[in-house]
Amino acid sequence: MRGVLFDLDGTLLDVEIHEFLSRYFRALDETVSPLFPGIDVVGAVLASTGIMQGPHPGRTNREAFYSDFHERTGIDLNEHWPVFEAFYRDVFPTLSDGYGPVPGAREAIEAAQALGWRVAVATQPIFPEAAIRKRLEWAGLADIDFDAVTTYEVMQACKPDAAFFEQVCDMIGCAPGDCVMVGDDAQADMPASAVGIRTFYVGRGRAKADFRGNLRDLPALFRRLDRA
Repeated sequence: MRGVLFDLDGTLLDVEIHEFLSRYFRALDETVSPLFPGIDVVGAVLASTGIMQGPHPGRTNREAFYSDFHERTGIDLNEHWPVFEAFYRDVFPTLSDGYGPVPGAREAIEAAQALGWRVAVATQPIFPEAAIRKRLEWAGLADIDFDAVTTYEVMQACKPDAAFFEQVCDMIGCAPGDCVMVGDDAQADMPASAVGIRTFYVGRGRAKADFRGNLRDLPALFRRLDRA
C-alpha cells in the first residue's frame, strides 16, 4: 500500500451532510440572491451542480459549473466572483456551529503519513477550495500537509465516477491498486473499488467494502496492510 484517500464530510468532519447543505443554501440565498433580483440563484446553483456532477470530459468541475450557470442566469461568474468570494470569506465560516473532528481522524492520517503513504482528502469536489479548506479547519486538520485535496478548481469528475478516483490516484502518484478509500457514503465512496482501490467503510448503513469499522481502527489496519 502506498496511498489513502479520505472522504471529508461524515468521515473526517462530524457533520450531517443534508443538514449542512440546507444551512449552506439558506445562507447563500439570504446573502447573494438580493444582489441579483429576478434570478433564482439557488435554483440555478443546484441545477448547475447537477451538470457538474455529470460527465464533462476535458473540463474542470468549475468550468462545467460556470458555463451552465451562465447559460441559465446570464451571470458571468468570472466577472461576478467577488460577490461569492465575499460569501465564502465572511458568511461560510459562520455555518460551523455543531461541527467538529471525528474521533480518530488525526491519528489515522498521521499513522498513514508515518508509514510514508501519500494522503489525499477525496471530498466531493463541488465546492471551491476556500469552502473545503474551511471545513478542514472545522475538522481540526488545517495544519496537516495533505498530498492532494479535491476541489472543483482542479477535479474533472465527481464521485462516484471512476474518473474521479483515477484522477486522485494520479494526483498523489499512486496506482489505484496501491490505495485504500476511507468513507462513510456507500454510494459515493465505496465505488472506488471499481478501479481497484480497496475500501474501508465508516458509515452506519449497508455497504459492500473490503473493510469496515471506525477511524480508530485504521492505524492498526494501515500497519497490517503495509507489512502485507
